[in-house]
Amino acid sequence: MSNDNLIKMANQIAQYFASQPDQEQAVLSVRNHLQMFWAPSMRKELLAWQTEHHGENLHPLVQAAVTGAGWEA
Repeated sequence: MSNDNLIKMANQIAQYFASQPDQEQAVLSVRNHLQMFWAPSMRKELLAWQTEHHGENLHPLVQAAVTGAGWEA
């Protein structure tokens, strides 16, 4: 899958959970969604992108989800 598609999908997930009043819960919700519904290869590609590009073009909730404790690529 292309990086552009991964970023777009991850950002859409983050936008959905961004309405939660508790930002910590929103980050956990994004992380849980990615870990439950994305293949390990997709999570590894997203983490590699985030690391290489310092989160460029990623919603802040996605950045926090993939760099925080508990992330499994």
